[in-house]
Amino acid sequence: MFVDQVKVYVKGGDGGNGMVAFRREKYVPDGGPAGGDGGKGADVIFEVEEGLRTLMDFRFTRHFKAQRGEHGMSKGMHGRKAEDMIVKVPPGTIVTDAETGQVIADLVHHKQRAVIAKGGRGGRGNTRFATPANPAPEIAEKGEPGIERDIVMELKVLADVGLVGFPSVGKSTLLSVVSSAKPKIAAYHFTTITPNLGVVAVDEGRSFVMADLPGLIEGAHEGVGLGHQFLRHIERTRVILHVIDMSGMEGRDPYEDYCKINDELRQYNMRLTERPQIIVANKMDLPDAEENLQAFKEKVGDEALVFPISAVTRQGLKEVLYATADLLKVTPEFPMIHEEKEEGSHRVIFKHEKEESGFYITRDSDGTFVINGPKIEKLFKMTDFTRDETVKRFARQLRSLGVDEALRAKGAEHGDSVRILKYEFEFVE
Repeated sequence: MFVDQVKVYVKGGDGGNGMVAFRREKYVPDGGPAGGDGGKGADVIFEVEEGLRTLMDFRFTRHFKAQRGEHGMSKGMHGRKAEDMIVKVPPGTIVTDAETGQVIADLVHHKQRAVIAKGGRGGRGNTRFATPANPAPEIAEKGEPGIERDIVMELKVLADVGLVGFPSVGKSTLLSVVSSAKPKIAAYHFTTITPNLGVVAVDEGRSFVMADLPGLIEGAHEGVGLGHQFLRHIERTRVILHVIDMSGMEGRDPYEDYCKINDELRQYNMRLTERPQIIVANKMDLPDAEENLQAFKEKVGDEALVFPISAVTRQGLKEVLYATADLLKVTPEFPMIHEEKEEGSHRVIFKHEKEESGFYITRDSDGTFVINGPKIEKLFKMTDFTRDETVKRFARQLRSLGVDEALRAKGAEHGDSVRILKYEFEFVE
Protein backbone atom coordinates (compact mmCIF):
# COMPACT_ATOMS: atom_id res chain seq x y z
CA MET A 1 0.00 0.00 0.00
CA PHE A 2 1.24 3.46 -0.92
CA VAL A 3 0.87 6.00 1.90
CA ASP A 4 1.84 9.60 1.12
CA GLN A 5 0.42 11.54 4.09
CA VAL A 6 0.30 10.69 7.79
CA LYS A 7 0.07 12.42 11.17
CA VAL A 8 2.38 11.28 13.99
CA TYR A 9 3.38 12.35 17.51
CA VAL A 10 7.04 12.99 18.41
CA LYS A 11 8.64 13.84 21.74
CA GLY A 12 12.25 14.63 22.53
CA GLY A 13 13.73 12.96 25.59
CA ASP A 14 13.55 14.75 28.94
CA GLY A 15 16.81 15.81 30.52
CA GLY A 16 18.11 13.82 33.47
CA ASN A 17 17.55 15.21 36.96
CA GLY A 18 20.33 16.98 38.83
CA MET A 19 21.31 15.51 42.21
CA VAL A 20 21.62 16.90 45.72
CA ALA A 21 24.69 15.27 47.32
CA PHE A 22 27.56 16.21 49.60
CA ARG A 23 31.17 15.15 49.76
CA ARG A 24 31.64 12.88 52.77
CA GLU A 25 35.19 11.62 53.12
CA LYS A 26 37.47 10.94 56.04
CA TYR A 27 39.74 13.88 56.88
CA VAL A 28 37.66 16.20 54.65
CA PRO A 29 35.45 18.17 57.04
CA ASP A 30 32.63 20.22 55.49
CA GLY A 31 33.27 18.67 52.08
CA GLY A 32 30.64 20.79 50.39
CA PRO A 33 28.15 20.01 47.60
CA ALA A 34 28.92 17.18 45.20
CA GLY A 35 25.74 16.59 43.19
CA GLY A 36 26.22 16.10 39.44
CA ASP A 37 24.15 17.40 36.54
CA GLY A 38 21.69 15.28 34.59
CA GLY A 39 22.42 14.24 31.02
CA LYS A 40 20.75 15.78 27.96
CA GLY A 41 17.66 14.04 26.57
CA ALA A 42 17.77 12.47 23.11
CA ASP A 43 16.63 14.35 20.01
CA VAL A 44 14.17 12.84 17.53
CA ILE A 45 16.00 13.08 14.19
CA PHE A 46 14.55 12.21 10.77
CA GLU A 47 17.08 10.85 8.25
CA VAL A 48 16.48 10.24 4.55
CA GLU A 49 16.86 6.61 3.45
CA GLU A 50 17.15 6.27 -0.31
CA GLY A 51 15.54 2.84 -0.48
CA LEU A 52 12.21 3.91 1.07
CA ARG A 53 9.38 4.92 -1.26
CA THR A 54 6.35 5.28 1.03
CA LEU A 55 5.27 6.38 4.51
CA MET A 56 3.67 2.98 5.12
CA ASP A 57 5.70 2.30 8.27
CA PHE A 58 4.27 5.41 9.93
CA ARG A 59 0.75 4.12 9.48
CA PHE A 60 1.33 1.56 12.23
CA THR A 61 3.89 3.40 14.40
CA ARG A 62 2.55 6.85 15.13
CA HIS A 63 4.36 7.66 18.40
CA PHE A 64 8.09 8.39 18.61
CA LYS A 65 9.34 9.14 22.09
CA ALA A 66 13.09 9.53 22.63
CA GLN A 67 14.90 8.39 25.77
CA ARG A 68 15.61 10.71 28.67
CA GLY A 69 19.11 11.57 29.88
CA GLU A 70 20.71 9.80 32.82
CA HIS A 71 20.30 11.40 36.25
CA GLY A 72 23.21 13.15 37.95
CA MET A 73 25.17 11.20 40.57
CA SER A 74 27.19 11.83 43.70
CA LYS A 75 30.87 12.82 43.70
CA GLY A 76 30.06 15.46 41.07
CA MET A 77 29.47 12.86 38.32
CA HIS A 78 27.22 14.00 35.49
CA GLY A 79 24.61 11.75 33.93
CA ARG A 80 25.17 10.29 30.47
CA LYS A 81 23.56 11.96 27.45
CA ALA A 82 20.89 9.80 25.78
CA GLU A 83 21.50 8.53 22.25
CA ASP A 84 19.45 10.32 19.62
CA MET A 85 16.47 8.53 18.06
CA ILE A 86 17.05 8.20 14.30
CA VAL A 87 13.88 7.71 12.24
CA LYS A 88 14.26 6.74 8.57
CA VAL A 89 12.04 8.54 6.03
CA PRO A 90 11.81 8.36 2.23
CA PRO A 91 13.31 11.12 0.06
CA GLY A 92 10.80 13.85 -0.71
CA THR A 93 9.28 13.98 2.79
CA ILE A 94 8.02 17.34 4.04
CA VAL A 95 7.47 17.66 7.81
CA THR A 96 5.09 20.34 9.09
CA ASP A 97 3.78 21.24 12.54
CA ALA A 98 0.18 20.01 12.77
CA GLU A 99 -0.89 22.93 14.95
CA THR A 100 0.78 25.90 13.25
CA GLY A 101 1.28 24.54 9.73
CA GLN A 102 4.92 25.70 9.77
CA VAL A 103 7.34 23.63 7.68
CA ILE A 104 9.91 22.04 10.01
CA ALA A 105 11.98 20.20 7.40
CA ASP A 106 12.05 19.39 3.68
CA LEU A 107 14.04 16.16 3.37
CA VAL A 108 15.34 15.43 -0.10
CA HIS A 109 18.86 14.00 -0.30
CA HIS A 110 20.14 10.64 0.91
CA LYS A 111 21.39 10.77 4.54
CA GLN A 112 20.02 14.31 4.99
CA ARG A 113 19.01 14.88 8.62
CA ALA A 114 16.72 17.24 10.53
CA VAL A 115 15.98 17.54 14.25
CA ILE A 116 12.20 17.28 14.59
CA ALA A 117 11.89 17.27 18.40
CA LYS A 118 14.78 18.53 20.50
CA GLY A 119 15.63 16.82 23.78
CA GLY A 120 15.68 18.76 27.05
CA ARG A 121 18.88 19.79 28.81
CA GLY A 122 19.89 18.04 32.00
CA GLY A 123 18.95 19.54 35.34
CA ARG A 124 21.76 21.14 37.37
CA GLY A 125 23.02 19.46 40.53
CA ASN A 126 23.55 21.32 43.80
CA THR A 127 27.23 21.91 42.94
CA ARG A 128 26.02 24.58 40.49
CA PHE A 129 24.11 26.53 43.15
CA ALA A 130 26.90 26.96 45.72
CA THR A 131 27.61 30.61 46.58
CA PRO A 132 29.58 32.32 49.36
CA ALA A 133 26.26 33.13 51.03
CA ASN A 134 24.99 29.54 50.67
CA PRO A 135 27.99 27.17 50.42
CA ALA A 136 25.92 24.01 51.01
CA PRO A 137 22.70 24.39 48.98
CA GLU A 138 20.07 21.69 48.89
CA ILE A 139 18.87 22.84 45.50
CA ALA A 140 18.85 20.79 42.30
CA GLU A 141 16.85 21.01 39.10
CA LYS A 142 14.82 18.34 37.40
CA GLY A 143 15.58 17.75 33.75
CA GLU A 144 14.11 20.07 31.14
CA PRO A 145 11.15 18.48 29.31
CA GLY A 146 11.79 17.55 25.68
CA ILE A 147 9.85 19.22 22.87
CA GLU A 148 6.65 17.37 22.03
CA ARG A 149 4.43 18.04 19.03
CA ASP A 150 2.08 16.49 16.49
CA ILE A 151 3.49 16.62 12.99
CA VAL A 152 2.15 15.96 9.51
CA MET A 153 4.43 14.06 7.14
CA GLU A 154 3.74 14.54 3.45
CA LEU A 155 5.55 12.61 0.73
CA LYS A 156 6.15 14.17 -2.66
CA VAL A 157 7.58 11.51 -4.97
CA LEU A 158 11.07 12.27 -6.27
CA ALA A 159 11.27 11.41 -9.94
CA ASP A 160 13.09 12.92 -12.90
CA VAL A 161 10.11 12.54 -15.23
CA GLY A 162 6.40 12.64 -14.46
CA LEU A 163 3.64 11.29 -16.72
CA VAL A 164 0.52 13.47 -16.74
CA GLY A 165 -2.71 13.21 -18.67
CA PHE A 166 -6.37 12.23 -18.47
CA PRO A 167 -7.32 8.77 -17.16
CA SER A 168 -6.85 5.86 -19.60
CA VAL A 169 -4.55 7.65 -22.05
CA GLY A 170 -1.87 4.95 -21.67
CA LYS A 171 0.47 6.29 -18.99
CA SER A 172 0.75 2.99 -17.11
CA THR A 173 1.24 1.05 -20.34
CA LEU A 174 4.03 3.42 -21.36
CA LEU A 175 5.81 2.98 -18.01
CA SER A 176 5.48 -0.81 -18.19
CA VAL A 177 7.14 -1.07 -21.61
CA VAL A 178 10.04 1.35 -21.02
CA SER A 179 10.95 0.08 -17.53
CA SER A 180 10.68 -3.00 -15.32
CA ALA A 181 7.78 -1.49 -13.34
CA LYS A 182 4.58 -3.53 -13.24
CA PRO A 183 1.73 -1.06 -12.71
CA LYS A 184 -1.86 -2.27 -12.81
CA ILE A 185 -3.31 -1.81 -16.31
CA ALA A 186 -7.05 -2.06 -17.01
CA ALA A 187 -9.66 -0.53 -19.31
CA TYR A 188 -11.33 1.74 -16.77
CA HIS A 189 -10.63 5.17 -15.36
CA PHE A 190 -8.47 5.60 -12.27
CA THR A 191 -6.84 2.19 -12.57
CA THR A 192 -3.79 3.99 -11.17
CA ILE A 193 -4.63 5.41 -7.76
CA THR A 194 -1.07 5.61 -6.38
CA PRO A 195 2.18 6.72 -8.05
CA ASN A 196 4.32 4.02 -9.65
CA LEU A 197 8.04 4.49 -10.18
CA GLY A 198 10.29 2.85 -12.76
CA VAL A 199 13.90 3.26 -13.85
CA VAL A 200 14.21 3.87 -17.60
CA ALA A 201 17.54 2.87 -19.13
CA VAL A 202 18.60 4.79 -22.25
CA ASP A 203 21.60 3.94 -24.43
CA GLU A 204 25.06 5.36 -23.67
CA GLY A 205 24.71 4.60 -19.98
CA ARG A 206 22.02 7.19 -19.35
CA SER A 207 19.00 6.46 -17.16
CA PHE A 208 16.28 8.32 -15.29
CA VAL A 209 13.39 7.69 -12.91
CA MET A 210 9.89 7.94 -14.37
CA ALA A 211 6.71 8.29 -12.30
CA ASP A 212 3.29 7.15 -13.49
CA LEU A 213 0.85 9.35 -11.58
CA PRO A 214 -2.94 9.10 -11.15
CA GLY A 215 -5.00 10.60 -13.97
CA LEU A 216 -6.16 14.20 -13.86
CA ILE A 217 -9.69 15.49 -14.42
CA GLU A 218 -11.20 18.97 -14.46
CA GLY A 219 -11.22 20.60 -11.03
CA ALA A 220 -8.27 18.57 -9.75
CA HIS A 221 -6.61 21.72 -8.37
CA GLU A 222 -9.65 22.08 -6.08
CA GLY A 223 -9.39 18.47 -4.89
CA VAL A 224 -11.83 16.91 -7.39
CA GLY A 225 -11.09 13.26 -8.19
CA LEU A 226 -7.66 12.39 -6.82
CA GLY A 227 -6.88 16.13 -6.99
CA HIS A 228 -4.15 17.23 -4.61
CA GLN A 229 -3.18 13.60 -4.01
CA PHE A 230 -1.85 13.64 -7.57
CA LEU A 231 -0.68 17.22 -7.92
CA ARG A 232 1.63 17.19 -4.87
CA HIS A 233 3.78 14.58 -6.62
CA ILE A 234 4.21 16.43 -9.93
CA GLU A 235 5.88 19.35 -8.07
CA ARG A 236 9.14 17.43 -7.69
CA THR A 237 9.59 16.21 -11.27
CA ARG A 238 12.13 17.88 -13.53
CA VAL A 239 10.47 17.11 -16.89
CA ILE A 240 6.79 16.51 -17.64
CA LEU A 241 5.68 13.98 -20.26
CA HIS A 242 2.17 15.00 -21.27
CA VAL A 243 0.48 11.83 -22.58
CA ILE A 244 -2.49 12.43 -24.89
CA ASP A 245 -4.88 9.88 -26.44
CA MET A 246 -4.54 10.95 -30.07
CA SER A 247 -7.13 8.44 -31.30
CA GLY A 248 -9.99 10.28 -29.56
CA MET A 249 -11.63 6.90 -28.96
CA GLU A 250 -13.38 8.14 -25.80
CA GLY A 251 -15.01 11.04 -27.61
CA ARG A 252 -12.63 13.72 -26.32
CA ASP A 253 -10.72 16.20 -28.47
CA PRO A 254 -6.91 15.80 -28.01
CA TYR A 255 -6.27 19.58 -28.09
CA GLU A 256 -8.97 20.23 -25.49
CA ASP A 257 -7.41 17.54 -23.28
CA TYR A 258 -4.03 19.24 -23.65
CA CYS A 259 -5.41 22.67 -22.68
CA LYS A 260 -7.43 21.36 -19.72
CA ILE A 261 -4.50 19.46 -18.17
CA ASN A 262 -2.16 22.45 -18.50
CA ASP A 263 -4.83 24.68 -16.98
CA GLU A 264 -5.10 22.35 -13.97
CA LEU A 265 -1.32 22.49 -13.49
CA ARG A 266 -1.36 26.29 -13.75
CA GLN A 267 -4.27 26.62 -11.29
CA TYR A 268 -2.48 24.40 -8.75
CA ASN A 269 0.85 26.19 -9.01
CA MET A 270 1.85 28.74 -11.63
CA ARG A 271 5.47 27.57 -11.55
CA LEU A 272 4.50 24.16 -12.97
CA THR A 273 3.90 25.76 -16.36
CA GLU A 274 7.61 26.68 -16.47
CA ARG A 275 8.61 23.02 -16.25
CA PRO A 276 9.95 21.55 -19.56
CA GLN A 277 7.19 19.53 -21.23
CA ILE A 278 7.19 16.90 -23.96
CA ILE A 279 3.89 15.99 -25.63
CA VAL A 280 3.52 12.24 -26.16
CA ALA A 281 0.85 11.50 -28.76
CA ASN A 282 -0.15 7.95 -27.79
CA LYS A 283 -2.32 5.28 -29.47
CA MET A 284 -1.09 6.15 -32.96
CA ASP A 285 -1.84 2.57 -34.05
CA LEU A 286 -5.62 3.25 -33.90
CA PRO A 287 -7.82 4.70 -36.68
CA ASP A 288 -8.16 8.51 -37.00
CA ALA A 289 -4.99 9.05 -34.93
CA GLU A 290 -2.98 10.46 -37.89
CA GLU A 291 -5.68 12.97 -38.82
CA ASN A 292 -6.08 14.07 -35.19
CA LEU A 293 -2.29 14.46 -34.87
CA GLN A 294 -2.10 16.81 -37.88
CA ALA A 295 -4.92 18.95 -36.51
CA PHE A 296 -3.31 18.95 -33.07
CA LYS A 297 0.08 20.11 -34.40
CA GLU A 298 -1.55 22.99 -36.27
CA LYS A 299 -3.17 24.21 -33.05
CA VAL A 300 -0.17 23.88 -30.68
CA GLY A 301 2.34 25.34 -33.18
CA ASP A 302 5.93 24.42 -33.98
CA GLU A 303 7.41 25.29 -30.57
CA ALA A 304 5.85 22.30 -28.78
CA LEU A 305 7.80 19.02 -28.77
CA VAL A 306 5.35 16.41 -30.08
CA PHE A 307 6.33 12.73 -30.39
CA PRO A 308 3.85 10.26 -31.92
CA ILE A 309 4.09 6.81 -30.28
CA SER A 310 2.17 3.63 -29.64
CA ALA A 311 2.93 2.18 -26.22
CA VAL A 312 1.34 -1.14 -27.24
CA THR A 313 3.33 -1.67 -30.49
CA ARG A 314 6.35 0.25 -29.08
CA GLN A 315 6.40 2.54 -32.10
CA GLY A 316 8.36 5.78 -31.55
CA LEU A 317 9.48 4.96 -27.99
CA LYS A 318 13.19 5.26 -28.71
CA GLU A 319 12.86 8.82 -30.03
CA VAL A 320 10.85 10.10 -27.06
CA LEU A 321 13.22 8.48 -24.54
CA TYR A 322 16.27 10.05 -26.20
CA ALA A 323 14.57 13.46 -26.27
CA THR A 324 13.65 13.12 -22.59
CA ALA A 325 17.23 12.18 -21.61
CA ASP A 326 18.60 15.15 -23.60
CA LEU A 327 16.13 17.53 -21.93
CA LEU A 328 17.04 16.23 -18.46
CA LYS A 329 20.71 16.94 -19.21
CA VAL A 330 20.03 20.67 -19.55
CA THR A 331 17.38 20.91 -16.81
CA PRO A 332 18.42 21.94 -13.27
CA GLU A 333 19.10 19.04 -10.91
CA PHE A 334 16.26 19.68 -8.52
CA PRO A 335 13.92 22.58 -9.25
CA MET A 336 12.09 23.55 -6.07
CA ILE A 337 8.87 25.53 -6.17
CA HIS A 338 9.16 28.63 -4.02
CA GLU A 339 6.81 31.49 -3.44
CA GLU A 340 7.47 34.54 -5.59
CA LYS A 341 9.55 37.13 -3.75
CA GLU A 342 8.41 40.71 -3.90
CA GLU A 343 10.88 42.95 -5.65
CA GLY A 344 11.62 46.49 -4.54
CA SER A 345 13.39 48.39 -1.82
CA HIS A 346 13.29 46.97 1.69
CA ARG A 347 13.94 48.79 4.94
CA VAL A 348 14.58 47.39 8.38
CA ILE A 349 12.82 49.31 11.15
CA PHE A 350 13.93 48.74 14.73
CA LYS A 351 11.38 49.53 17.40
CA HIS A 352 11.10 48.74 21.06
CA GLU A 353 8.66 45.98 21.89
CA LYS A 354 7.70 45.04 25.41
CA GLU A 355 8.86 41.54 26.23
CA GLU A 356 6.02 39.07 26.69
CA SER A 357 5.44 38.00 30.28
CA GLY A 358 5.54 34.29 29.40
CA PHE A 359 2.32 33.51 31.30
CA TYR A 360 -1.35 34.38 31.50
CA ILE A 361 -3.89 34.06 34.31
CA THR A 362 -7.50 32.90 34.06
CA ARG A 363 -10.11 32.08 36.67
CA ASP A 364 -12.23 28.95 36.94
CA SER A 365 -15.90 28.90 37.88
CA ASP A 366 -14.96 27.69 41.38
CA GLY A 367 -12.84 30.83 41.96
CA THR A 368 -9.43 29.16 41.49
CA PHE A 369 -6.79 31.26 39.69
CA VAL A 370 -5.15 29.24 36.89
CA ILE A 371 -1.65 30.17 35.68
CA ASN A 372 -0.67 28.97 32.20
CA GLY A 373 2.20 29.65 29.84
CA PRO A 374 5.22 27.77 28.46
CA LYS A 375 7.77 29.57 30.64
CA ILE A 376 5.86 28.94 33.89
CA GLU A 377 5.12 25.31 33.01
CA LYS A 378 8.77 24.67 32.17
CA LEU A 379 9.93 26.13 35.51
CA PHE A 380 7.30 24.09 37.33
CA LYS A 381 8.35 20.81 35.70
CA MET A 382 12.02 21.46 36.52
CA THR A 383 11.34 22.10 40.23
CA ASP A 384 11.75 19.39 42.87
CA PHE A 385 8.93 20.05 45.35
CA THR A 386 10.23 17.52 47.87
CA ARG A 387 12.84 20.02 49.13
CA ASP A 388 12.02 23.27 50.90
CA GLU A 389 14.91 25.21 49.32
CA THR A 390 13.79 24.41 45.78
CA VAL A 391 10.20 25.37 46.62
CA LYS A 392 11.41 28.74 47.95
CA ARG A 393 13.50 29.20 44.79
CA PHE A 394 10.43 28.51 42.63
CA ALA A 395 8.46 31.13 44.60
CA ARG A 396 11.25 33.66 44.00
CA GLN A 397 11.23 32.86 40.29
CA LEU A 398 7.46 33.46 40.09
CA ARG A 399 7.85 36.75 41.92
CA SER A 400 10.62 37.90 39.58
CA LEU A 401 8.42 37.11 36.56
CA GLY A 402 5.67 39.30 38.00
CA VAL A 403 3.20 36.52 38.80
CA ASP A 404 2.46 37.83 42.32
CA GLU A 405 1.64 41.31 41.04
CA ALA A 406 -0.49 39.90 38.23
CA LEU A 407 -2.48 37.78 40.70
CA ARG A 408 -3.12 40.81 42.92
CA ALA A 409 -4.24 42.76 39.86
CA LYS A 410 -6.72 39.98 39.11
CA GLY A 411 -8.11 40.26 42.63
CA ALA A 412 -6.28 37.44 44.42
CA GLU A 413 -6.29 37.66 48.21
CA HIS A 414 -4.56 35.81 51.04
CA GLY A 415 -5.76 32.20 51.15
CA ASP A 416 -7.08 31.99 47.56
CA SER A 417 -6.32 28.85 45.54
CA VAL A 418 -3.87 29.01 42.63
CA ARG A 419 -3.43 26.17 40.13
CA ILE A 420 -0.45 25.41 37.89
CA LEU A 421 -1.04 22.39 35.63
CA LYS A 422 -2.75 19.83 37.93
CA TYR A 423 -1.37 21.15 41.23
CA GLU A 424 -3.01 23.69 43.56
CA PHE A 425 -1.30 26.14 45.91
CA GLU A 426 -2.42 28.75 48.38
CA PHE A 427 -1.76 32.41 47.68
CA VAL A 428 0.06 33.88 50.69
CA GLU A 429 0.67 37.59 51.18
